[in-house]
Amino acid sequence: MRYITFKDEHRQRHFDFFLAMDQPHSGLTADVDITNFAQLVRKSADLRFSPALIYLLSRVAHEIPVFCQRIRKGGQVVEHDRVDPSFSVPTKASTVFSFCTVEYHADPKIFHQAAIDKVAEMQENPSFSDEPGRDDYLFMSAMPWVSFTSLTHAMPIPADSVPRISWGKYYDREDRRLMPLAVQAHHGLVDGRDIGAYYQLIQRFLDHPEEIFADFT
Repeated sequence: MRYITFKDEHRQRHFDFFLAMDQPHSGLTADVDITNFAQLVRKSADLRFSPALIYLLSRVAHEIPVFCQRIRKGGQVVEHDRVDPSFSVPTKASTVFSFCTVEYHADPKIFHQAAIDKVAEMQENPSFSDEPGRDDYLFMSAMPWVSFTSLTHAMPIPADSVPRISWGKYYDREDRRLMPLAVQAHHGLVDGRDIGAYYQLIQRFLDHPEEIFADFT
């Protein structure tokens, strides 16, 4: 982790402007093309859709530094070396979901297996709390019942600075398979250009999944 100081005065004013807002988050929803990714998952005996997707979404966040930045008390900004996805999973113990946090690992095979193991654990012993004092998360959730075109997240008061990333039910259009993806983040840290970069990079990974999941093919 390192501390961030804005040396650009205009960048500091931009940060201060959104930091003063009760609801400083902004985001958008757009379809991503998962045709190649879905085909690879279907052909692989070991690769599972959700753990693999969560790995890709987390890897993109690590490629774009602002998605690893968080705002601490007094407006201090820190940048984490690693942020862990904390995502929702269905449970066997209840009709509502459980939080499931998996330590991010750059090796997709290590992360994939860790995610499978952790999901199985949370389905039996659900949790509805994150570790107090931690902000090195990426909050994620799936809405597999709906191909949504927008999404609203519940937010604490005051708002935190953890990005929210959600995906919905995929669908086919002509010969392509599309999936809605919603990306939301604190506007004091993440600008529209950064969210655009996130979509561009995740699409690149989804178009060429065999390069990342070579050990699964």
